[in-house]
Amino acid sequence: MLRSFLERVHAKLFGLQTHLTNFGGRFAVEHRDRHGVLKGIYDIPNGIVDEGLNHILDTQFAAGTPVTAWFIGIVDNSGFSAFAAADVMSSHTGWNEFTTYTEATRVAWAEDAAAARSITNTTSADFAITGSGTLKGIFLVSNNTKSGTTGVLWATAAFASNVAVVNGDSLKITYTVSG
Repeated sequence: MLRSFLERVHAKLFGLQTHLTNFGGRFAVEHRDRHGVLKGIYDIPNGIVDEGLNHILDTQFAAGTPVTAWFIGIVDNSGFSAFAAADVMSSHTGWNEFTTYTEATRVAWAEDAAAARSITNTTSADFAITGSGTLKGIFLVSNNTKSGTTGVLWATAAFASNVAVVNGDSLKITYTVSG
């Protein structure tokens, strides 16, 4: 409380503006059936997991090795109990990956250059669903292997309500990180 008061006094005295950065991301998903008919549009805020935040701190302030490629994965509702800040790819007991799609690997998040305190992929990451299932959410990781248990897990996100998919459906996913 005293610190907050002193920051406000300092800002008034020296004409400085203080603010906190709200660092986070959002997945935008367009869901279509086999005929291209829109089934749903979902806007999903994500939680950045501890491993993801530690990775950013390590690469920016402690000479850690940066990740050069990120991949989007889909979370199956089957067996889902919860996401946790402590989730890592080798240990996330509250969820499983949904892998019933055509692509041989997780789909690349092909991000553009950062601008206006934001970075996104203007070309969507597309998934062609090959079987029925119920989706719970999405995640971003540095390993492209379906059901892989290595790589840096950056973020997880849950749909507001479960999303049913069937063979022939498609998902077009855009992810944006802002600060």
